[in-house]
Amino acid sequence: MRYFIELSYNGKHYHGWQRQPNAISVQEILEDGLFLLLKTSVTIYGAGRTDAGVHAKQMFAHFDIDVSINTEALVFRLNSFLPKDISVQSIRQVNSDVHARFNAQSREYYYVISLKKDVFNYECSYYYKKNLNIQKMNEVADILCKYSDFKCFSRSNTDVKTYNCNIMLAKWVLDADSQLIFTIQADRFLRNMVRAIVGTMIDVGLGITSTERFHEILKSRDRREAGASAPAHGLFLSQIIYDNTIFLVNGESK
Repeated sequence: MRYFIELSYNGKHYHGWQRQPNAISVQEILEDGLFLLLKTSVTIYGAGRTDAGVHAKQMFAHFDIDVSINTEALVFRLNSFLPKDISVQSIRQVNSDVHARFNAQSREYYYVISLKKDVFNYECSYYYKKNLNIQKMNEVADILCKYSDFKCFSRSNTDVKTYNCNIMLAKWVLDADSQLIFTIQADRFLRNMVRAIVGTMIDVGLGITSTERFHEILKSRDRREAGASAPAHGLFLSQIIYDNTIFLVNGESK
C-alpha cells in the first residue's frame, strides 16, 4: 500500500531534503522516525528537492508498506518523535501507481526579503538594506512567463533532460510589515532556479540589470550571465498541487 505524507520543515539545520552520506537531511530524519514506529525500513520519495537551508511550508512524499496503518495515530506518534523543526500534517493512502514527484501538477515557492531589520524573522527572510525598484522587478517577473527555457537560472552540471518549465505565476508584493515577497508557480523547477531568479531580479531592482538585459540573460542559456543566487534562508516551498482524486477514502478512490 502507498501513503502520502504531507509535512513542513524549517530548513536551517538541514542539508536539504534528500538523504546524503555525510550531512543530515529531512528525508533521513523522516525515514528514521518511520523505521522506529513501523518497525520496518521504508524509503520515502519526495515531491522534489530543496537545497540546504531552504524551508518548506508544504512538502509531500510517498512511501510503500505491506500492511494497513492507522494514519491518524501515526501522525500523532511521528510528531511526538520528530524534532521541533519538522511537522507532519497528514498521512493519506493513495493508489499504488501515484508518485509524489511525477503526479504533482504544479509547485509554488515564495521568497521573503525584509526591507527593515526584523529581530524575530531574520532566520527566515533576507534582510536587504538597499532601495529596490519593485515596479521594475515586477516588469521582469512578467517576462518570465513568456519564456520556457530556464537553463540560465539552473545550477551547472545538473542531470536533467530538459530545462523547460511552464511558469504560471511570478510576482512581487510588498506587505504591511515591509516584507517584499516574490511568489512563483510552475509545473517544475530546476535546481537553484528560484534563488538565481531572485538574485537576478535584485540586480534589476538596483538598476544594475535592465529589462533588455534580462531578456538577453534568458536567451543566453548561460548561468554565468545571470546574477548571484539569493541566500537560501529566505526561500520557502509553499504549495504542491495534485489532482484530489489521487487520495483514497477507506481504501477506495474518490
